[in-house]
Amino acid sequence: MKKKALITGITGQDGSFLSEFLLDKGYEVHGIIRRSSVDQRERIQHLEGKSDFHLHYGDMSDSLSIIKILTKVLPDEIYNLAAQSHVQVSFDVPEYTADVTGLGTLRILEAVRCVGLQDKCKIYQASTSELYGKVQEVPQSETTPLHPYSPYAVAKLYGYWITKEYREAYNMFCCNGILFNHESERRGETFVTRKITLAATRIYQGLQEVLELGNLSSLRDWGYAKDYVECMWLMLQQEKPDDYVIATGEQHTVREFVIEAFKVLGIELQFYGSGVNEYALCINGPKRLIGKTLVKVNPDFYRPTDVVNLLGDPTKAKEKLGWNPNKTSFKELVEIMVNNDLKNTINEISIKNININEYLEHGIVK
Repeated sequence: MKKKALITGITGQDGSFLSEFLLDKGYEVHGIIRRSSVDQRERIQHLEGKSDFHLHYGDMSDSLSIIKILTKVLPDEIYNLAAQSHVQVSFDVPEYTADVTGLGTLRILEAVRCVGLQDKCKIYQASTSELYGKVQEVPQSETTPLHPYSPYAVAKLYGYWITKEYREAYNMFCCNGILFNHESERRGETFVTRKITLAATRIYQGLQEVLELGNLSSLRDWGYAKDYVECMWLMLQQEKPDDYVIATGEQHTVREFVIEAFKVLGIELQFYGSGVNEYALCINGPKRLIGKTLVKVNPDFYRPTDVVNLLGDPTKAKEKLGWNPNKTSFKELVEIMVNNDLKNTINEISIKNININEYLEHGIVK
């Protein structure tokens, strides 16, 4: 009999990759989606219609909807990926972030108990490297002291500890995956990595003049989200539940990411100044760009409290789970993202140039 997996946050980057991964493993995959007048399912559209892929309307702020779905699906595994996951946005909507990201985790755990699945269902909780915040040591491991540094991180801290509490209090199979920055071509456009790759390709195609960013010196441990979902699954295949850092063990600045992204397009940058006065000129590449400022710092993008030094230690995941954290290199990750956005910008140009009569004639617009 096929295993059943329930994924919250299925329409997101991780949810879409995890869905593909589990379907390939022979799972019956169920996902929770919110009702919306705007379609948010573009990352999973290619999966809809598959016999083992099912979507259910619900909300992380609505316990009753979660209980109803659990009662109907009776999953063997739950992957709780849903969250208000944008750090900067959490400063603007801290209460909503706490409700969905923090209490949403509690609602999942308690719903499992209410339905009577506590001895059958395994639960993966998506935690975050933002828990380390004002870092106490480098690199960060499962035993590093936590010091969250944003409303998002504080909400995730609650999710992290309530998961551990339910594991110890009720002997439930609950795991925290402490994910460091994991990116992909499916990353939301407001996240810094995707903002960089999209802007680089738009500048290359003449659709944008300059890329504005915050702290270019922030250090991050960036991995490929498609690789990370395998580690999520591996955590739930163990005999005993535990918490694991999911990271590459390599560190790069935002500035390095920018340099690599433009390099994929044949554009060489030279940085000048420091802090809020830092900027980058094109010193090699298309003639129309040479000598122009393509990147500059905008102080509006600085956070009230900023995490500046994240580096994960994936030793435990490598040794206990047999997971390979370096399957996709940093340069390969950047190339994947840039090449995907280059296709998107080429399509954008094509759409701008096509005659509306051609659209109508070919039935593209109806």
